[in-house]
Amino acid sequence: MPTKPCTQLRSVEGIQYELVRKKVKQLHLRVRSNGTVMVSIPLTASLEQADRFVLQNAQWIRDTRVKNIAKLNRDNADLPDKATALAYFTAMSDKVYPAFAGVLGGQKPILKVRSMTSCWGVCCPAKRQITFALQLYNQPPAAQIYVVVHEYCHFLQLNHSPAFWAEVEKLLPDWKARRELLKR
Repeated sequence: MPTKPCTQLRSVEGIQYELVRKKVKQLHLRVRSNGTVMVSIPLTASLEQADRFVLQNAQWIRDTRVKNIAKLNRDNADLPDKATALAYFTAMSDKVYPAFAGVLGGQKPILKVRSMTSCWGVCCPAKRQITFALQLYNQPPAAQIYVVVHEYCHFLQLNHSPAFWAEVEKLLPDWKARRELLKR
């Protein structure tokens, strides 16, 4: 049975980070959306190597934390309650649904809304359910409809294969420009 990677909290020159030893060849650094820093190191690497790695990337860590905070503030600014957002996305979904009524057997999927930090929507075809990120409410309408279409297309294609993107393009020929709006 595989063992769980060894994790410990460390701090170097005021930067606190979570150190994980695992079977990797290189040192990896990640700043989570909540600002916590995670460093993965090879099993054979020393603690000093990890500390040096963090110090070498200290400015990037600071910049990324500032960027993440700004993004969280922007995404969460003036968010409605979940019921309001659900009504909004249901109305938007009702515009897209007719194109998928056949594949869904004439039954609309269950729609949900919740706060999400790493994606705008999730489709679970087995449950006939689409969940939208509450933060999507603050995005431009063109981007919102892209996410709705994107999630509905997962009822046709469960992955992001070329066939999936062809389905998206049938309904939204400008889907790439719409997707770019979400990256701002």
